[in-house]
Amino acid sequence: MQESATVNSVEIKERGKPFVSVVIPAHNEESFIGPCLDSLLAQDYPVDIFEILAVDGMSKDNTRNEVEKRIKCRPTVRLLSNPNVYTSFGLNEGVRAARGEIVVILGAHSKVAQNFISENVETLARTGADCVGGLISTIGHTLTAQAIAAAMSSVFGVGNAYFRYGTHEKEVDTVAFGAYRRDVFNRIGLFDEQLLRNQDDEFNYRLRSRGGKIYFSPNIRSSYYSRITIRSLWDQYFNYGFWKVMVLVKHPTQIQLRHLIPSIFILTTLVSLLLCLFAPFGSISCLPLVALGGTYLFVSLLFSIWISIRKRLSAFLIIWGCFPVLHFSYGSGVILGFLKEMTRAANQKYFRKKRKIS
Repeated sequence: MQESATVNSVEIKERGKPFVSVVIPAHNEESFIGPCLDSLLAQDYPVDIFEILAVDGMSKDNTRNEVEKRIKCRPTVRLLSNPNVYTSFGLNEGVRAARGEIVVILGAHSKVAQNFISENVETLARTGADCVGGLISTIGHTLTAQAIAAAMSSVFGVGNAYFRYGTHEKEVDTVAFGAYRRDVFNRIGLFDEQLLRNQDDEFNYRLRSRGGKIYFSPNIRSSYYSRITIRSLWDQYFNYGFWKVMVLVKHPTQIQLRHLIPSIFILTTLVSLLLCLFAPFGSISCLPLVALGGTYLFVSLLFSIWISIRKRLSAFLIIWGCFPVLHFSYGSGVILGFLKEMTRAANQKYFRKKRKIS
């Protein structure tokens, strides 16, 4: 990949601070892109040594207008177009156009703390890492969105994603909204455009497989707006699960038990249900289903009550409903993802064998 030119390199070296590019892929984000840009425009980092690249994926709403409003006031903001729509293409458009020595990846559904850029720069310099990231707080506007955010922020809801609850700086497998040294993209390439989701996970796995270091710091803070409906939450986590399989196929050494727990739970539940349905009336074959389902419902209820009390949310029933949505959608996505990969592999084997015979 051709290296982008740096900006005002002599002046930057004199000031001792690197030029930073923030890349934000967006598609139909009129409700969120404005606050996201405003939080970046309020940074304590010197305004003349960072830029914001909003990469629009051919939005049908007022996303571009919201960006253009900010451009009129602050030339720090640039608007790029992503005719391929999907996030991975938008990220790569932004990285190619970025002029910074550090490139930060940010979601349009987010807003950042006032010291977000300066903390990223400081952490990169202090740790010598190739990429750093920080703590994400999930927030919501409506009561349902707040309940979804609370479920997503819990260990029971999303597992041990350290960037959601971490309190100590340490080396990690991946981060969300990573800040990368420019040379990382020259060394390992761009984001994988075959992936419609989880392209940042795949990129971070690829970075670590090439000897790169990724660090988490709780001092780097941002917020992420959750989905506002249960249906959209299901779609979001189903896609996460489905595309996670595509990532793991490319990087099989990265597979961990936590990636498979929801799908194992679903399959175990289905087997228990079949045993119960085809067993004679009154048979003990229904005990596994009762024990599994009862335990899950009881544990998820306890977490829901505890979270609603801690967050002061009168929505523990909604939180309780969010947990099975998170787990079953993600697990279903993983199962279908593996089925697709097995079908693809079987088809490839069949056609190779057919060509060999002919």
